[in-house]
Amino acid sequence: MSATLVAGCARCGSALEEGDLRCPICALSVGEPREGGVLLEKVRAKVVRCVSCGASLEYSAELKAPRCAFCASVMKVETTADPLEQAEAYLPFTVDEAAAREALGRFLGEKRFFRPSDLAASAALQSLRPMWWPAWGFTAGARVSWAADSDAGSRRSAWAPHSGQETMSFQDILVSASKGLTERECDKLAGHYQLGSAQPAPRGPEDAQVERFDVTRSGARRQILAAVEALASEEMEHQHVPGSRVRNLHVAVVLSSLETKRYALPAYVLAYQYKGKVYRVVVHGQDAGVVLGDAPLSWAKVVLVVGGVLLALGLLALLFSR
Repeated sequence: MSATLVAGCARCGSALEEGDLRCPICALSVGEPREGGVLLEKVRAKVVRCVSCGASLEYSAELKAPRCAFCASVMKVETTADPLEQAEAYLPFTVDEAAAREALGRFLGEKRFFRPSDLAASAALQSLRPMWWPAWGFTAGARVSWAADSDAGSRRSAWAPHSGQETMSFQDILVSASKGLTERECDKLAGHYQLGSAQPAPRGPEDAQVERFDVTRSGARRQILAAVEALASEEMEHQHVPGSRVRNLHVAVVLSSLETKRYALPAYVLAYQYKGKVYRVVVHGQDAGVVLGDAPLSWAKVVLVVGGVLLALGLLALLFSR
């Protein structure tokens, strides 16, 4: 399932999707939607927005939690004039809540030197929230110009300049549209989803909440273009730039086509408490082996290591001073 297509861009002819404010290829303004020359009134929708991290969830009168599932801050109800930006493809939860709790237990039980030794025994689960976080899945065509130095053809010099152009395509690339999760968390989660399992309606725990898209596709053009540039740089370095060593690689990308799908991706957001402080852990909704989160430090161990380093430095200074 893909977004509804409307008339092409008046300047470059690229396909536009319903809700686009600008052409995603050339950035030409699309203008306000009209029908028979009459400006269409925008349909308004209610969302619940966190006053701290800015995440917005689909509004429900039955929503019992007045606090953000991502950061536990207070949430407020607001009205948005953009109901089009919502998921069209939901990935189902294949990890249940029991498995998510077990994943948290494994995370807390990991033997890491700077963690408190009693973390697994003393930590208490405070909340467990199933969530769908939003992401654009895009397929793009691009013309990529590149320039770099490599050891190919360098002769007596260590480096030689090279440049070129390539036509490239990118399939099913995910770009986060979440405000509740960090960019690092989204990047770690994204590579473990089965996009082929997407369904037109949500399927998961009854209390699962959906984080909404806050930015249109054309508004997300910068994030999508940055993702294409990063992927192009990686592919250029390993496949197109000659030689075994590369430095000073620069790429310039011009999109030639762009098709997007709005995904809702499943995850569990858990909060646990340790000695009066709350920490967050995110468990993948389709792979319980992917767990990201925060953990407290054992300051006694930190002081011990710092003291040992200072002692070693003092002894070295004493030896060299003789």
